Amino acid sequence: MSASYLIVVGVDGSPGGRRALEWAAHEADARGGAVQAMTAWSWDGVENGPISVTMPQQAEALARETLDREIHALIDRSGSHLPIAAEVVEGRPASVLAEAGCKADLLVLGSHGHSRVRHTVLGSVSEECIRKAACPVVVIPVPVKAPESPVEPASRR
Repeated sequence: MSASYLIVVGVDGSPGGRRALEWAAHEADARGGAVQAMTAWSWDGVENGPISVTMPQQAEALARETLDREIHALIDRSGSHLPIAAEVVEGRPASVLAEAGCKADLLVLGSHGHSRVRHTVLGSVSEECIRKAACPVVVIPVPVKAPESPVEPASRR
């Protein structure tokens, strides 16, 4: 593949986003391409989550810190030979990622991220991107923890 192969990946600091970034990096490496890691942010004036964000500048700074942390962790695990660009954009995550997908060869997302709304099979951002994206979309699942031991059926007497 040519070096012009671009994979856009949504990163939000969640386990799903982390797995998506890792998968995108390996895929770009195999194809001789590059990764555009993206985080979308918005501020609606409502505090939510474990970190209190009271101003738009704080929301943007938190998004930048999250993206930088995830990229540096990936580089620590995999090395720095792969071109990875970071971009933080204001807007709804699904809209930002679907728009970025118009210029990409592939869009990679985690199945669930940080959201107030949880969907059974896919997260709301993944679901919306699948409907809106102009390029192929890969959704990386978050592993479900298996039960510690299988349940044995009761024996009959």
